Amino acid sequence: MRYFEIALLKSSAPILTYSFNEEIEVGSIVKVNLKESIKEGVVLKEVEEPSFETKEIIEVTNKRFSKEQLEVARFISSYYFSSLGEAISLFSPFISDSQELSSIKDRFILPTLTSAQQRALEEIREKNLALLFGVTGSGKTEIYIHLIKEALVEGKSTLLLMPEIALTPQITQRIKSYFGDLVESWHSKLSLKRRQEILKKIEDEEVRVIIGARSALFLPLKRLGLIIVDEEHDDSYKSQSRPRYNAKDLAIYMGKKLNIKVLLGSATPLVTSYYKFPIVRLKEPYKKSRKNFYFIKGDGVNEVVIESLRKIVKRGEQALVFVPTRANFKYLVCQSCGRAQLCPFCSIGMSIHSQKRVLKCHYCNFSKKIPEVCEFCGSEALSSKREGTLEVIEKIKSEIKEAKIIQFDRDFITTSNKLAKALDKINKKEANIIVGTQMLSKGHDYADITLSVILGLDYIVAIGDYRARERAISLLHQIAGRSGRVKDASVLIQTSQPQFFEPFIKDYEIFLRDELEFREIAAYPPFSNLARVLIATKDYKSGEERLNEALSRLREQKGVEIVGSGLAPVERIANRWRFFILIRGSKKVELLSALYKIYQRGVEIDMDPVDFS
Repeated sequence: MRYFEIALLKSSAPILTYSFNEEIEVGSIVKVNLKESIKEGVVLKEVEEPSFETKEIIEVTNKRFSKEQLEVARFISSYYFSSLGEAISLFSPFISDSQELSSIKDRFILPTLTSAQQRALEEIREKNLALLFGVTGSGKTEIYIHLIKEALVEGKSTLLLMPEIALTPQITQRIKSYFGDLVESWHSKLSLKRRQEILKKIEDEEVRVIIGARSALFLPLKRLGLIIVDEEHDDSYKSQSRPRYNAKDLAIYMGKKLNIKVLLGSATPLVTSYYKFPIVRLKEPYKKSRKNFYFIKGDGVNEVVIESLRKIVKRGEQALVFVPTRANFKYLVCQSCGRAQLCPFCSIGMSIHSQKRVLKCHYCNFSKKIPEVCEFCGSEALSSKREGTLEVIEKIKSEIKEAKIIQFDRDFITTSNKLAKALDKINKKEANIIVGTQMLSKGHDYADITLSVILGLDYIVAIGDYRARERAISLLHQIAGRSGRVKDASVLIQTSQPQFFEPFIKDYEIFLRDELEFREIAAYPPFSNLARVLIATKDYKSGEERLNEALSRLREQKGVEIVGSGLAPVERIANRWRFFILIRGSKKVELLSALYKIYQRGVEIDMDPVDFS
């Protein structure tokens, strides 16, 4: 009899030992008994006969995980604080053993590149990891297409990651127009039958290019040679359930470990990416047009906005109206100077807790009485009002009767089919005003937009997040970039602090340099590493006790700093009280070491968090 360590798939259970009368290859998926039910597990290694009684493995299946998948899963488990069974379950297993692909001849007719695009492509070829930093409309997709062809001709597969593939069909159709049936898309909206069909095509080597959301990173593509992470700045790459991995960061890790070329792409890259990775620039749009920026005051749909939209409708053109996404919390913004009321210790916006009549920082938990005047300019015009998408649509309809408006947010566009219909209406000019939230910035191409209206930008800057400035400037560039693709366009920016936004309008790189100075002074990433500890209990008192116990242990650790702790901003979910600790350290090793001192059942740890609610 032989003995094997098994990690149960989709389980937080510890590694268990089972027996079998034959040799089993490491990575094989087996079926085992656990508490009268049959579970699937993965063989990790063969071990000596244990001192305790073991159950026998029921069946060895024809599915297996590769040694590379197991290696990456071990990293996910250790870095993102999950069980190995949970980490390996992210991956789709291999079925056949073949690792050899049929070569593909260079038979593809590709888009012609401009001289700037060609230079960028040549720079990328020389690097195993690069950030393609190109303004909106600069033709990043054409460069992706050339790189995909080169990978295919070399007998390698390609993975093109996008933040929300179910909501971005345009690029999928484009890539398919060059590489045909070699291309498939992968996302959470696919039916089980469709998933099985695609996995079979991957196994049979009929599919060599996958365009997908973050889960596509774990598909069993053979000889993966290229990973492209488009819109690398998007928070959707971060999982908010265990394992709380970041697909972009994992792609970079896999690239280094498995010798895979990785390219990040964005018009508004993250400050951390700009600081850490080699940059290839595309500074000019593919089609040049003039874009005029205008700052307007006020809050929501006012007379200036209405008149601007009325002119567009009369001219038979199209306009975008961006409305800030409704967040969990309201922030106090001065209508005179446009500034948020900031935490004195964290330099981020403080949230209104109206029941307790206080402003509260969701990093360090500092609170103070809601002020009657602005701390910066002394004005009494403090407001926390924000208009939603439907309110904006109703106001525009009441003033411009002939307007044909499309709602473009998650409440209305819930499927890829609804998105396709909305885009078709826009392209056919059956709609002349598009009103929406951040979904408007998700990389769609609108040929005839000649006006972008960006409302409530001051509320984005006010959000209680150290990246609030970055989010606001990034959104400005992304929304502005949806207009003026073909014709000259205007961009109306509603803000009471134009002096903050104006220096960064023409070149996002100027903002990145400025923001790096702020981050270094405030000791935020990339100059530190953040982690968030979450404790959830049905009983308030036991949760508070566990919080204090964790804080006591963390204070004994060297190289880490407790930024804040207490009740989480969202205090209760599913009848459980939620407590948090925000911790930072200059060295990841020290931070991880400290966190493992408190890691236990009931304690959730989010490394490199992007959500602080």
